[in-house]
Amino acid sequence: MNDNAPLLIIAAGGTGGHMFPAQALAEVMLRRGWRVKLSTDARGARYTSGFPHSVEIEQLPSATFARGGLVAKAAAPFQIAGGVMSAIWKMRRDRPEVVVGFGGYPAIPAMAAATALRLPRMIHEQNGVLGRVNQAFATRVDEIACGTWPTELPEGVEAVHTGNPVRMAVGERAGAGYIPPGDYPMSVLVMGGSQGARILSDVVPDAVAQLPEPIRRNIRVSHQAREEDLDRVGRAYADACIDADVQTFFQDVPRRMSEAQLVVTRSGASTVADLTVIGRPSILVPLAASIRDEQTVNARGLVEAGAAILMPESQFNAGTLADQMALVLGDPAGAEQMARAALTLGKPEAAQTLADMVERLSGGAKG
Repeated sequence: MNDNAPLLIIAAGGTGGHMFPAQALAEVMLRRGWRVKLSTDARGARYTSGFPHSVEIEQLPSATFARGGLVAKAAAPFQIAGGVMSAIWKMRRDRPEVVVGFGGYPAIPAMAAATALRLPRMIHEQNGVLGRVNQAFATRVDEIACGTWPTELPEGVEAVHTGNPVRMAVGERAGAGYIPPGDYPMSVLVMGGSQGARILSDVVPDAVAQLPEPIRRNIRVSHQAREEDLDRVGRAYADACIDADVQTFFQDVPRRMSEAQLVVTRSGASTVADLTVIGRPSILVPLAASIRDEQTVNARGLVEAGAAILMPESQFNAGTLADQMALVLGDPAGAEQMARAALTLGKPEAAQTLADMVERLSGGAKG
């Protein structure tokens, strides 16, 4: 890597929703000859295994006011301040051309440092509602890129609809041919995300067991579950004689999604982006605990296009889910139409569009 190459700092939090689009931008910028550093905290560093090896991972202390007891909340400002001072020191030693924030509280130190140093900076919001950190910086950055459109923005703030960047492994399967359901082995992919996987583990195995026998005998399931749920979920499928691969995390989600006849999942922004780039029918279960209900907003486009079925948690039970799964898996023509409809919403070029914005911004900031 050329030490004189322009430097991009990406600031992102510790969930797949923040990290996957950040990884996608890193991949493109490296190919364009930039150096890339990822600024995150210790929790975020656990989600970096998919990043290219040439991306330097910088851990900075950060904290959230939303979790923990009184002591943790009282300590949060001091941790954040320490992270900001450390980020300012690092940026003065190795000055970035641009700093891009993808949200999450681990992004705070780098974004605050970039603001203090008046460096060119932008944020990317994955969801249709700004997260807390992006909301705090929305009026202090030079550009805002949005993955979901329309995105609710503060008064007087404008944004560019880039779509949500997808990782190279997803982009390589863009528009992969869809095999509609039929009387042969069929795959169902079940993903709960880093939050809220429990209810899918509670409901999906029982729903699959209740499918009509001509469908059920052909089903094989890939199910992401929390570690504490692995045994019971595996047993539930085994008791129903369902072929199931149950793991805490699939490294090969793009392959499994491209092979699936149906995806049952939370409607996190990155998952929705993957569904629209690869093009697959889905049953979406928005996370009810989301304060801003952003997962319902994320799902809206797919549902309105006829590419997905929306199931609020209040209606998410085994019997109802079995009925909805049977509707898709029992109707090959309808399932194929859902897959085509998903593709109409895809923005496989989102990472390139975001990279173009970074390169334009590198000419200078508004201050």
